[in-house]
Amino acid sequence: MIRINDNFHRLSPTYLFTEVARRLKAYKEAHPDADIIRMGIGDVTCPICPVAVEAMKKAADDQTHAATFHGYGPEQGYAWLRKAIADGDYRQRGVEIDIDEIFVSDGAKSDTGNIGDILSTDCRVAVTDPVYPVYVDTNVMAGRAGHMTDTGQWSHIEYLPCTAANDFIPSLPTRHPDVIYLCYPNNPTGTALTRDELSRWVDYARRNGSLILFDSAYEAYITRPDVPHSIYEIEGAREVAIEFRSFSKTAGFTGLRCGYTVVPRELKGVADDGTEISLNALWLRRQSTKFNGASYIIQRAAEALYTPEGRRQVADTIAYYMRNAAVLRDGLASIGIEARGGIDAPYIWLRTPDGLSSWEFFDLLLDRCRVAGTPGCGFGPSGEGYFRLTAFSSYEDTLRAVERMRPLK
Repeated sequence: MIRINDNFHRLSPTYLFTEVARRLKAYKEAHPDADIIRMGIGDVTCPICPVAVEAMKKAADDQTHAATFHGYGPEQGYAWLRKAIADGDYRQRGVEIDIDEIFVSDGAKSDTGNIGDILSTDCRVAVTDPVYPVYVDTNVMAGRAGHMTDTGQWSHIEYLPCTAANDFIPSLPTRHPDVIYLCYPNNPTGTALTRDELSRWVDYARRNGSLILFDSAYEAYITRPDVPHSIYEIEGAREVAIEFRSFSKTAGFTGLRCGYTVVPRELKGVADDGTEISLNALWLRRQSTKFNGASYIIQRAAEALYTPEGRRQVADTIAYYMRNAAVLRDGLASIGIEARGGIDAPYIWLRTPDGLSSWEFFDLLLDRCRVAGTPGCGFGPSGEGYFRLTAFSSYEDTLRAVERMRPLK
């Protein structure tokens, strides 16, 4: 029989959100008339921004004419989209990013998982805890994680607890990791780092030769002026950080799949023979080999988001979800459930009441309130006793969910 990659075998048999979906399916089969409000998996409900839809229609029409047909595109993304990104997401904030440092892809999830391809399997890894599962699972797949311990942690990964005791802001690592995963605004806790707090991480990485993998998928939700939208707003970050972004939660692209990664030219790694290597060049080589680029039609849709009308429509979508977040946050407070988030992020992170475990609260909320969320333990050991709700439902369903949860008071 064929040998398998044992690293996959060491993983839990199912991915967190696959398990949530499995349990919901089983519940629905047992209760076919149940009207379940789904606030677990972070899928969006607002339609795709109209300017993006119109751009896709035009781009699809382009494909019907020989003169405007597009087949294989550049693996790094079309230059016109990368220029729109460089101007719209960075230059307007005083950050200079060259288009050759931008890599358009099929989403931030893919890139945060795939970036490990260009890093040694010997790299020491640190993650905040709780953490988006992809960061940990893909390092298990690559063989960097070691073995699962009795604490529910992988032996070769340094976990940086984010708890009420430290206001969900992690302390700096102590084991001198080579690679540090940061997601801010944070999924799942909804917290954000101020400029001074993020500067501490950049300074640490520069002192210790670490690489920060900065997931900025939710930067559009930032409301506080002292929270940076990009890690490159921090001096020296170009020397130590790769940034990941997504159009999924801003313009409804969860089903279209488009995002991008920024790999500055200053970033260097070292080969076994001591040769200094450009990480930008390595990532280009990886993408050129394993990825044929996001489709022309989808990239035209993304480009349209940077027009004045596109920006207005994205802002309207963000405002809609943040109104939902406020409803959830205030509603939970009114029934005595401790919760945070929803200020700079579309996630609400609540403490499970009465000492219930995360999965026990999942079952209780589903059975008594017909509301589905995500157990905090699925994000790591420090997530036990917590629960995540998203603001991505409709406004009407968000109001209904709060009313359904009032009997929990």
